[in-house]
Amino acid sequence: MTHPPGTAGNPEAPNPQLPVVQRLRVQYTKRGRLRFISHRDFGRAFERAVRRSGVPIAFSSGYSPHPRISYAGAAPTGAASEAEYLEVALTQVCDPDDLRGRLDDSLPPDLDLVRVVPAEPGTGSLADLLEASVWEMVLPGVDLSHAREAADRFLAETSVEVERMGKKGMRTFDARAATVSLSSASRDVDGVSCAILTLVVRHGVPSVRPDDVLAGLRSVGRLELPVTPRVNRLAQGPLDAGTGTVGDPFASGRDAS
Repeated sequence: MTHPPGTAGNPEAPNPQLPVVQRLRVQYTKRGRLRFISHRDFGRAFERAVRRSGVPIAFSSGYSPHPRISYAGAAPTGAASEAEYLEVALTQVCDPDDLRGRLDDSLPPDLDLVRVVPAEPGTGSLADLLEASVWEMVLPGVDLSHAREAADRFLAETSVEVERMGKKGMRTFDARAATVSLSSASRDVDGVSCAILTLVVRHGVPSVRPDDVLAGLRSVGRLELPVTPRVNRLAQGPLDAGTGTVGDPFASGRDAS
């Protein structure tokens, strides 16, 4: 059997790998046209960048070794994001800033690495730290008073059920229960007057997405959208239950939000 570099055959453990000596957490963005790539396509692009940049990535053992990259809280296809996260396991200790530069140079434009930090012991898994997201929904051609009225009606409900087709068929979601806050404003975007909705959504199972909340705004708030909204995730991280704010998942300790 042919083994990946740095491995040796063992009848009791096929393709044993070099041990993990460092874990790094990565924040990256998904902007522009790249917001339309799927999570699977991003994974392929990131793995190519790892190979091109010579990052000493760790591999799983077994008959089909794969890079030890953990993705968490990926944005849905079509949504831009300033706060996507993943974790890599390495077989050599690397300087986080150097690794960020090497990987960033190997990624296509609009997929940009913002920060790379060591995974600190005692902070929990990366997925556990991502409890909520802050989303901005830009609604071109929607009057602020109309958006505000729809948001008020939505927030006044105790439950707003919406439907979305999933892999196992049509599913029903309570978009209101997952919504921590919803505020409205307005500004010009590319010369067009837009209502702006800022939404904090609690993560859960099943996951409630911004388009689920928009569906709820249409059903109970009578929100009419003349064109497709632009959705951008501004942040995701630990949720402060008292203030409803979303903290930095890279901050030390769970009280740093």
